[in-house]
Amino acid sequence: MAGPGRTRICRGSCGGTGRAIKSRTMAAKTKSPVAQKPKRVAKMLARAGLCSRREAERWIAAGRVAVDGKTLATPAVTVTAENTVTVDGDPIPAAAPMRLWRYHKPPGLVTSHGDPQGRPTVFERLTGTLPRVVSVGRLDLNSEGLLLLTNDGELARRLELPSTGWTRRYRVRVHGTVNERKLKALEKGVTVSGIKYGPIRAALDKQNRANAWLTVSLEEGRNREIRKVMEHMGLEVNRLIRLAYGPFQLGNLKRGQTSEVTGKVLREQLGEQEAGTVSGAGGVPRNPWGRSGTKKQEPKK
Repeated sequence: MAGPGRTRICRGSCGGTGRAIKSRTMAAKTKSPVAQKPKRVAKMLARAGLCSRREAERWIAAGRVAVDGKTLATPAVTVTAENTVTVDGDPIPAAAPMRLWRYHKPPGLVTSHGDPQGRPTVFERLTGTLPRVVSVGRLDLNSEGLLLLTNDGELARRLELPSTGWTRRYRVRVHGTVNERKLKALEKGVTVSGIKYGPIRAALDKQNRANAWLTVSLEEGRNREIRKVMEHMGLEVNRLIRLAYGPFQLGNLKRGQTSEVTGKVLREQLGEQEAGTVSGAGGVPRNPWGRSGTKKQEPKK
């Protein structure tokens, strides 16, 4: 396995063409297995594939979660395998094997399990037999391209952190005339409306009369970062496509299509210890709460 900063080849489930890429392995950051230590109850719910950690905290605030029969009033509670954790009175399932999917998000979908404005969401449109999943980061309403999905909320949180060293690569169309000198200056970072953004690598691919195509790479991936930085430069983003997230690439996935990353590729990219509970494909324990976090009703006999 390649070490930190070393070149590695990612094929097959990564969705790419087999070209060399650089990615910092997470294996070097992994210490002892988390499963051997007490952990926050919200983390346990996320690891069981029921929800994200933030959603778990909302469930706790709503009085839906109990430990050993006592309803929790705060998420600041640690539990072990010896404790009985329940949601709506039912024991949570055992932690499902870790799984990861590539998904080609179409524009016009909100990356959320529910939208107060009633707009269509990514999770409402998922097809196939996926279990309850959460996204690794987000793509905004009008953005499209690669979105990683996982049944492991804790994995999603880890992959979102800039400390992974994983680069997010985008194809961006902007309205306006591009100043290549200003693009080059983004490599030193930029401050927009008091917010300091890290280094951004941007290259001009093609300049037409009214629009230009850019390739943009960054590691932070803050909310609407590319759109805000381009606006700061006098450019309006009118199309944004994520091509890659770390070693995983959009490849030839069609809009709305998903493709599961194999267990072998996950172990190669995350390290054996981090991906110790990886599933190949399938074999996932039944989740009574489904994708929405609402418990499924058993059919009447």
